[in-house]
Amino acid sequence: MNLGRTHLIDPRLLPLVEPTSEFYANRPAGQGPANMDELLAVRARLSNPAPADPPAVEEVASTGGRSVPVRIHEPVGAPSSGVVLQLHGGGFYMGSAAGGDVRNRRLADALGVTVVGVDYRLAPEHPWPAAPDDCETAALWIIEHLAERFGTSRFAIGGFSAGSTLAVTTLLRLRDRGVTAVDAAVLQFGTYDLSARTPAGRLIADEFFIAAYAGDAPDRTVPDLSPVYADLTGLPPVLMVVGEADILLADNLTMAARLSAAGVDVDLRLYPDAPHAFTGHPTPMAQAALDDIDSWLEGYLGSR
Repeated sequence: MNLGRTHLIDPRLLPLVEPTSEFYANRPAGQGPANMDELLAVRARLSNPAPADPPAVEEVASTGGRSVPVRIHEPVGAPSSGVVLQLHGGGFYMGSAAGGDVRNRRLADALGVTVVGVDYRLAPEHPWPAAPDDCETAALWIIEHLAERFGTSRFAIGGFSAGSTLAVTTLLRLRDRGVTAVDAAVLQFGTYDLSARTPAGRLIADEFFIAAYAGDAPDRTVPDLSPVYADLTGLPPVLMVVGEADILLADNLTMAARLSAAGVDVDLRLYPDAPHAFTGHPTPMAQAALDDIDSWLEGYLGSR
């Protein structure tokens, strides 16, 4: 695996840098809440998420004595060729499955797949391991119902920012259960060291979201919290998407290297001058990344 940054950037992306930079020139860099009061204020200001068309079907996924609300986007006019469990971002303390409805509807329409969003419990009211418990519950429920409910045997897990961290912990939990039903995973700019013990982790050591999510955990190097420390063998093929200007770039490069060293099939895509969460912004670079994700997933889940 070649991790030289110049070799990781596809030359076709370079013409997209200037028009993408124009968007960010007029958009100040975001800063997450620094304490509980700021978090509550940000939550209070949030508007209702944009609706999807057709809207999601709301259900409760239950298995093994645990339950979690999910939002399901089925393909229109054709059977589903696969299921994607999509885990939203928001620093573990913000966000919702409804906030991903438009993105999830787009993916369902683009690939002819079923996309399931999860309303996992948020920190700090519900610190670790509440969120990974909920994501594991949703994954196990989908696997139990792949053939009967969704009419397919193909299954992938995707994550956006904090959702990518939860995607990896979900993959590890399923592997440890002996579950082999996951065909692929897409990780968009996750954070994989919450312990601040690696050089990459120290870059975000003072962020409030880490303390909110980790809660009273005595050891933040536990792989269920910081999956960069996990035994990563036996995981399915992974697509990693990250921007060159993301503060989490080094963390993602480290995770990609560890996955590759563990024998996992890793496809690492680096997007020039793109900041954190760039695939959620209306830029040419974001569209290129979304197209890349669609093409990659199509190879594992099929399409219409």
